Amino acid sequence: MNLDAQGPKRNKNKFLFFRLSLLKKITLLVVMLVTLLILSLGFYFNQQYSNQVWDHTGQQALSAALSVASIPALRDAFEDENPAETIQPLADGIRKEIGAEFIVVGNRDEIRYSHPLPDRLGKPMVGEDNDRALIHGESYVSTAVGSLGPSIRGKTPVFSENGEIIGVVSVGFLEEDVELSVAEFLSDTWVITASILGIGVIGAFLISVHVKRSIHGLEPEEIGHLFDTNQAVLQSIHEGMIAIDKDGNITMINQTARSYLTSEKEEDYQYTGKLLLDVLPQSGLLEVIKTGKPDFNSELWIGDELYIVNRVPIFSNGDINGAVSTFRNRTEIRELSKELSKVQQYTEGLRAQTHEFSNKLSTISGLLQLDKVEEVVEFIDQETKNQQDWVRFLVENVSDTMVSGVLLGKLNRASELGVYMSIDKFSQLTVELNKRQQENIVTILGNIIENGVEAASLHQSGIPSVSISFTDIGREIVFEVEDNGPGIDEKIMQKVFERGYSTKSSSKHRGVGLALVMEAVQNLNGDIFIEETSSKGTRFVIILPKDESE
Repeated sequence: MNLDAQGPKRNKNKFLFFRLSLLKKITLLVVMLVTLLILSLGFYFNQQYSNQVWDHTGQQALSAALSVASIPALRDAFEDENPAETIQPLADGIRKEIGAEFIVVGNRDEIRYSHPLPDRLGKPMVGEDNDRALIHGESYVSTAVGSLGPSIRGKTPVFSENGEIIGVVSVGFLEEDVELSVAEFLSDTWVITASILGIGVIGAFLISVHVKRSIHGLEPEEIGHLFDTNQAVLQSIHEGMIAIDKDGNITMINQTARSYLTSEKEEDYQYTGKLLLDVLPQSGLLEVIKTGKPDFNSELWIGDELYIVNRVPIFSNGDINGAVSTFRNRTEIRELSKELSKVQQYTEGLRAQTHEFSNKLSTISGLLQLDKVEEVVEFIDQETKNQQDWVRFLVENVSDTMVSGVLLGKLNRASELGVYMSIDKFSQLTVELNKRQQENIVTILGNIIENGVEAASLHQSGIPSVSISFTDIGREIVFEVEDNGPGIDEKIMQKVFERGYSTKSSSKHRGVGLALVMEAVQNLNGDIFIEETSSKGTRFVIILPKDESE
């Protein structure tokens, strides 16, 4: 989806990061987050492992020292003239078996009786960390720099049979060897960490691509602009609009829809997030989600008002993930239809009048070219008289100018189609009409006469004609419109008032006119009847009470 050139401009931030596209931002942020997380976990794990190795090595050294110190032969050797002859081979064998760097056994004066380097036998022990064993009789782990280098040592005193401290055993592992062992193990873990990091980077990119696709490739600024535009459009349209997700929760409702529902809920009621069944159970939107089929121009009652509703499912990647409904008060639609009908009638009247005068001007032009001046004068006088007779009759017998206007317009329309139209000379409509009566009567007469003129124009023999009569004598206003057209079959006489039904083979606005007539008659609490004339034509009889309350 692309915005036009008038769309929002991206912010020119001085920081490079804010100038990146959304795809790059998400990728970079996720990569940074994954990297930080994996490295942190890696360092933490490595530190924990290293500490465990050091602790384990210390405990191993201490266990070995305790084992060596408890050997009876070693204790007895302290009584020999040359203890080293017994202790050295004994300690050296154990050292090789457990893999220690050294096992040093010394007397109370810290003179060595064993050492991995024989030339150091008989010399003082190095490290100055024997006091706790020789003085306090403790067994412990220490780190110190000895003759072989920095090491982890397990130290324990050697007790004689009577419990006296007679020496010390020190078992040690070089720190260098421990660190090397840790490094060898951790090198493998860093390979695994790097692999996980690589997978994380790839995953971050794929997630970014998915997010980008889900928002149709738009940038945040463009999304914001579209959202603002969408909100403005939704709130400005006259139709009510409600959208739900696939679970039936309301995701969007515009102000018009709120105004339609105020009779059902409080004005400040929070609709978004609520179940549609709790707000408008009769909406029919859930059925649209189930079937996946749209529904147009259906009727829906909300409170005491009737609405015309359209329902359409919302598809995403071929799957239904919601539905949207638009609805408008039927009364408003009726009013618009009436206005459209009146405009069409006025337009037809003006067009017919223009066409008729064009024909008359052509006739006058032809007569003048033939030098028939007297005939021209006679023709003009006759046409003027006919028009003046009509105007005079309407002025004298019809008090409402709107009704007079529609009758005069239909006269010209009939003349254009070659249909003779007449009004009974005893007709009269002198009662003062209110605006509601005026608008509805214009709708009734305009559509009935138009249908009559069109039907009469199909007359196969004789003179096609439409005759009109009306009276307001008594408590009712009565109109009769009769034509000598092909008539209407008795079987369908009641169907002609249904919206969408038409007896015409083709029409731009089929089945609308007579439906509007019926609505207008009902608005005035009147009645309308269809009769067949003696000439097999059609007669419409409209009876309207002067007082609408009757």
